[in-house]
Amino acid sequence: MKYLIENFPGQLKEAFRIGEQAKLSGAKKISNVFISGLGGSGIGGTIVSELVAMEATVPIIVGKGYFIPKFVDKNTLIIISSYSGNTEETLNCLNLALKRKAKIVCITSGGKAAEIAKKKKLDVILIPGGNPPRACLGYSLTQLFFILFANKIIGNRFKQQLRSAVELIETEKQNIVYEAKTIAEKLHGETPIIYATTYFEGVAIRFRQQLNENAKVLCSHHVIPEMNHNELVGWPSGTEKVAVIFLRDQDEYERNNSRIEISKEVIKKYTPNITEVWSKGRSQIEKAIYFIHLVDWVSLFLSELRGVDAVEVKVIDHLKGALSRI
Repeated sequence: MKYLIENFPGQLKEAFRIGEQAKLSGAKKISNVFISGLGGSGIGGTIVSELVAMEATVPIIVGKGYFIPKFVDKNTLIIISSYSGNTEETLNCLNLALKRKAKIVCITSGGKAAEIAKKKKLDVILIPGGNPPRACLGYSLTQLFFILFANKIIGNRFKQQLRSAVELIETEKQNIVYEAKTIAEKLHGETPIIYATTYFEGVAIRFRQQLNENAKVLCSHHVIPEMNHNELVGWPSGTEKVAVIFLRDQDEYERNNSRIEISKEVIKKYTPNITEVWSKGRSQIEKAIYFIHLVDWVSLFLSELRGVDAVEVKVIDHLKGALSRI
């Protein structure tokens, strides 16, 4: 896992080359987009849909289950993201999308998704396989941008922003590793609670998922301003055994910044363990990539502090095995 996290900049570069060379047919008319994917294969959809929200010309919905919305039709772009190509929920969405005659593009390393794509002559982007899906976010996330661009849903600004993001995390490598170790030490022995503002919720989810799978800990996340309307009221039952992390951005909307400061004052009454993590970069894409790389390192260092194997996910393997016998 350490090698895979360390190689994230290289993965993004390779993913960019794959995206540039991908043969995508595009579509004459797209009314909406539905991205299907779960876990490490699906988090890219959540993050990208937020990053392009202010630019995308049509609505983008992300699904993390067995079914597709009723609105899906021949004018819907369906993106099937399954690293293994065998995710049963995503494959069910793929088969339903075929029945609706939607425009389908698959992102996968092989498996049944690749077989179906070949048989049905669907657009498919093949990415390198053989690693934990959560360690290959760079591949799937990058292809999503290229697919949206090929279908004229976003412009090409993402290309330079992705290049700049790679340069940023390469330049900041030592600082990222140092900060990640410091954060991991604050989380060790505590229950993490992650807060972010709306357009970084995908990053917060990524953080939570990486702590779940790599460090084997339970944690939660919420977003501002929504948490000000519910979760903040629950803090009187909080304890000092929680560690709060705020994902911050210098360019955040001023009202959200005010909400964060007021929320911190409330939370400080119940726990002193509050950490603010600030983004770096000029564009939202750069900031998201910076955060992703940082929190991945945090999850690795916390796994080491806890003495657990960051790669092992036996409970998920058990679940899949049990489901296969039903």
